[in-house]
Amino acid sequence: MLEIEVITLFPGLLSGFLAESMLKRAQAAGAVRVRLHALRAYATDRHGTTDDRPYGGGPGMILKPEPVFAAVEAVRRPESRVLLMTPQGTRFNQAMARRLAEERHLIFLCGHYEGVDERIRLALADEEISIGDYVLTNGALPAAVVMDAVIRLLPGVLGAGPEGAEEESFRKGLLEYPQYTRPPEFRGMRVPEVLLSGDHAAIARWRQMQSLKRTAERRPDLLPTP
Repeated sequence: MLEIEVITLFPGLLSGFLAESMLKRAQAAGAVRVRLHALRAYATDRHGTTDDRPYGGGPGMILKPEPVFAAVEAVRRPESRVLLMTPQGTRFNQAMARRLAEERHLIFLCGHYEGVDERIRLALADEEISIGDYVLTNGALPAAVVMDAVIRLLPGVLGAGPEGAEEESFRKGLLEYPQYTRPPEFRGMRVPEVLLSGDHAAIARWRQMQSLKRTAERRPDLLPTP
């Protein structure tokens, strides 16, 4: 079982997310255990202060090291991997999700304000992760994205069998082929005849070609370099 700890100023942003759909089922089945930790509970003063002004001046506030160190040290184990969610991190992708799904204990550090004290990154983070080149309100949101991508890869989580997670977008590095369901015709738009043929080999070839075509059109960066 994968165990996940999330250290955040806003655990309420994640509690509803974790209580729905696949994430709820994964926890009920014992594939994953997720614990949310409110960072303010680790503050060292009676006001629950977790941020302060940056040395050297500048806009915004910075997360202080004391509560973050205390929170991580309260839950870290020898097998833990501490993940700092930051726009400066490595871009998250499916290969990273597969790698993290092999871990036993993940700790997500969710930043806020203008960032975190640099000593947090230097001394606590095993890995820094970004989900894209844009600014979000806080690190709980990208943590939710990463958790979803990782948890769905755990054994037994998806109902489609062991290959279920691999039959989605980015299977073998390609975007997913187009999908259709009933009715065979809707408002003049027909399902491709090959999908109605019952010829599984022909369907497999069509799907492969459609994946290649869609990837070339939308994400050519995913295709191997000649």
